[in-house]
This record gives sequence, C-alpha cells and structure tokens, in this order.
Amino acid sequence: MLQIETKEIKISDELKRKIEMIGKFTNTKPMIKNGSIRNIKGTNIAYVEPHQIFIKDNMYLIYDESDTVFINNLYNSIYLKDLENYIKQN
Repeated sequence: MLQIETKEIKISDELKRKIEMIGKFTNTKPMIKNGSIRNIKGTNIAYVEPHQIFIKDNMYLIYDESDTVFINNLYNSIYLKDLENYIKQN
C-alpha cells in the first residue's frame, strides 16, 4: 500500500490579498484552502496540489506565482486578472 506524506503550503500574502480584494469587488467572501506537496514514500514521486479558493458555487485552483486560475478542474482556466469579471458574470 502506498503511503503519502503531505506538507501544507501556505498561500502567499500577495495572492491572498488579491483574492480578498476580488472578494470585496464582487461582494463575496472567498474561502481559501491552502495547497500541499504530496510525496509518495519509497519513491521519487511528488506532486503539488494547488490552493483551492471557494467563491459562490465554484472552486478555483491556483498556484502561487501563477497568472492562471483553473475553474473547478485543471481543464478550464482564465487569467487571474479576469477572475473578478468572471465571478460577476456567473
């Protein structure tokens, strides 16, 4: 059985401020769940889970230092600068 070791990654202060500002402009209260690094013990395999931002009925996935926001999955994306308008339209 695979054992997975998880280490939480705190969202950067800069990204957190951006998300909170978008929340103010869209009259929403974003809930932020920090991302993590997962290592599969006994292997050289590791992967990074993005931060999860919950606003209204959508989950947005984002990595620190990234300009891309994924909507509900890793297949639908927009730029962070467009997130405010996206939330207002949906």
